[in-house]
Amino acid sequence: MKNFDRQYRMSAGPPGSVGFEIGGTSPYALHISFSVQKQELESSNTAKVQVWNLNKQNLATLEAENCFLLLKAGYGNTLPVILSGTVSHTSTRKDGSDMLTEIEVVDGLMEVRDTWVSMSYAGLVNTKKILDDTATQMGLTVTYSYNAAFADIPNGFSFVGQAKNALSKACAVSGLEWSIQNGVLQIKKPGDVMNREVYVIGPDTGLIEIPERVQISSSDDAGTPQMGYDLVYLLNGAIGVGDYVQVQSKYLTGFFRVYSLEIDGDNLSGAWQCKARVLEVTG
Repeated sequence: MKNFDRQYRMSAGPPGSVGFEIGGTSPYALHISFSVQKQELESSNTAKVQVWNLNKQNLATLEAENCFLLLKAGYGNTLPVILSGTVSHTSTRKDGSDMLTEIEVVDGLMEVRDTWVSMSYAGLVNTKKILDDTATQMGLTVTYSYNAAFADIPNGFSFVGQAKNALSKACAVSGLEWSIQNGVLQIKKPGDVMNREVYVIGPDTGLIEIPERVQISSSDDAGTPQMGYDLVYLLNGAIGVGDYVQVQSKYLTGFFRVYSLEIDGDNLSGAWQCKARVLEVTG
């Protein structure tokens, strides 16, 4: 894995329209710092981005209502998406001789906040139909885990309200859970992974600290705590929440699912890394 030549591309603008992009090395890349938090929960992922010395046109774009921001980061020409969402807040202030803009971003903000649905199905209806139709009305691409199963509702289904609540109801019937990851609606079995592709995390692929054992409260009715590990490794945006990882190190070996992620970076100095909380696959 190539772990040098830090690169990023950040673009922002009205949804579906061309805005601006920064991060190219010609003539130079603006200084950027970011911190992204992701979890396999219905609550939206969030991020804070700091950029130095944006021009007035770029600032005006960021301050426009419902500005959409996309951030890619990695090494050389390998730049996976680590963040996409709606700008929820911006502020600009002096930082020495520079101007620092702080940007807050929420993944799926518009889609979750602003989408209301009215749907009615007579007779037998499969919950996948409800989920597909809800995702369409939200304007989201939907992906399902490799082993997701969808229950039938025998006597019809009606719903009027926020789309996120329709998703929760349909998922509950089938024993599934949903979250939005980089603007994609992700639906899977609780405690399981999205697919069987395995990412190896070890010293040779960027692991930089000894795995730390952690315990988290369970969200199931039994309330049984879950044991897992915190892994710190060089930034690899290809690994996302719900992914299947194999840890290979002197201190820990085994297969886990990514429960949460913190992605921190600064293109000039400091961190350029991920911190993943991984749990045993129980689905």
